[in-house]
Amino acid sequence: MTHIAVTTWSLEQTAPTDLLPASTPEGDVRIVRSEVPSPEFSRFLYASVGGDIRWTDRLGWSHARWREHLERPGVETWVAYDRGTPAGYVELEAQDDGVVEIVYFGLIPAFRGRRIGGHLLSYGTARAWDLADRWPGLAPTKRVWLHTCSKDGEHAMDNYQRRGFKLFDTKVEEEAEVANPGPWPGAYAD
Repeated sequence: MTHIAVTTWSLEQTAPTDLLPASTPEGDVRIVRSEVPSPEFSRFLYASVGGDIRWTDRLGWSHARWREHLERPGVETWVAYDRGTPAGYVELEAQDDGVVEIVYFGLIPAFRGRRIGGHLLSYGTARAWDLADRWPGLAPTKRVWLHTCSKDGEHAMDNYQRRGFKLFDTKVEEEAEVANPGPWPGAYAD
């Protein structure tokens, strides 16, 4: 089995004023919260956005595991639509002491390069900052963080930094190299 070195960068915002919003893209782009927990829809988004950049950690999740995750207080999925078609998503997860992680963020490959990503990240980050407003009992957000890695899209780090995220940790680890799973087996050839 071949191994590759993967660099993971962790970034954060520590105040809502850290957010530097992107401009709204032209056209009919809308961002909507997926309020009804749907393992099928969430798995579709996960596989469609991450299939070409080797997101594999949730591919083996059962329907019950997806549902359990999605029904947790403070877990939200915000979906960008371009003319009614899902274009990408951001998943938020409340953690202890007012911390919110942007667990997943990205666009389906056909929608990249259309200025939707910066807008979606801006919107999702703003929703991380006001997460407690929608979830009684959660502590107000004090910190929003995320991680990206060298397997992610070439513009990921730049987008995060342009939105006001600051680097706070870098790690390099060896990982087994896996084929791009695509949204379904055989969708992408390496």
